Amino acid sequence: MLIPESLNPQEHPDGKVSLAGLALAFLKLGVLGFGGPAAHIALMQEEFVRRRHWISEADFLDRLAAASLIPGPSSTEVAIFIGQTKRGWRGLIVAGTCFILPAAILVSLLAAGYVRYGSLPQVQGMLYFIKPVVIVIIMQAVWTLSHTAIKTWPLAVIALIAIVLDLFSVDALLVLALAGLATALVWLGRHRKISKALVWPSSKGWLTVTAAAGVAIPFGLPRLFFSFLKIGSVVFGSGYVLLAFLRGEFVERLHWLTETQLIDAVTVGQFTPGPVFTTATFIGYILAGIPGAVCATLGIFLPGFLLVAVSGPLLPRIRRSALAGAVLDGVIAGSLALMAVVTWQFGKSAILDWRALLVGVASLLLLWRFRLNSAWLIGGAALLGWTWKT
Repeated sequence: MLIPESLNPQEHPDGKVSLAGLALAFLKLGVLGFGGPAAHIALMQEEFVRRRHWISEADFLDRLAAASLIPGPSSTEVAIFIGQTKRGWRGLIVAGTCFILPAAILVSLLAAGYVRYGSLPQVQGMLYFIKPVVIVIIMQAVWTLSHTAIKTWPLAVIALIAIVLDLFSVDALLVLALAGLATALVWLGRHRKISKALVWPSSKGWLTVTAAAGVAIPFGLPRLFFSFLKIGSVVFGSGYVLLAFLRGEFVERLHWLTETQLIDAVTVGQFTPGPVFTTATFIGYILAGIPGAVCATLGIFLPGFLLVAVSGPLLPRIRRSALAGAVLDGVIAGSLALMAVVTWQFGKSAILDWRALLVGVASLLLLWRFRLNSAWLIGGAALLGWTWKT
């Protein structure tokens, strides 16, 4: 999908991005965003940093780091940050909504088929050839962003340590916190500041809510909305972390879903484009049709919009503080390390034979040598998968 030149914000004399151009750009990413958060971030980096020059690489990395530190779907929050950067609160709403909307509609359609037929449509052919392309896109993003993010030898060492920690299954949020702490200590050591300025957050600030096990709670749309609002406000990490929260809430506590229904919902969130958190849309639909899908989607994504709206204006102030800026540099290095590990793990499961390897090598050549738009690569891979299997 190509953005009409008349809507290209680079053509505007005042340098502003039109809301229509912003909407079309994020709708396109919502349609093409296969592969999970790392792939989404790679696509945004190519689209908005390299192609459109809407945002500098340094600003993009700052927003990626901020999204990694707040609850919710990180790639969606990066999209919301970019929208806010270009058009304030209107851009924030337009960018986030348009990135989420294609996946939410597709997941709702799949949920309707699931409710009617009791099974999921098979799209394995297209996914088989899309995955190697996604690997290449993420590789390029990690490589490009690392030139801006890894500015010193200490940051390079911190990134390598973060990779090792992630490979040993250390919690992603802890990895980012340790990376930020390490760069803070390096900065304090260089400037001979007193480390007492570091304040550790108290674990007493976390609130755990439990309910009596084994008692089914009556279903209601308000309760569905607030259940997903709670999850969207506290969950960090990947779709696998989300699975734990969903199981605890809807299988064990509320008894609204079976284990099989939950696994099917998470599967849909994994193989559809756009945010993995649209798993909530699927659950909402099978529980209460379209009203349930709307309530669940609003509930799980609303915290991300609010957190970005609050934290976005703080980023320039953080950058003006040398110590806070050093912490942010460490978090950025840790984020890229996590992306690199995701690329490796995803690659092992995606490139299984010579056909997938050939698609990956061809995509690498077209993307790096000829700078072909990733939208064409993904579209071509999907077409190849469709015709190959049929």
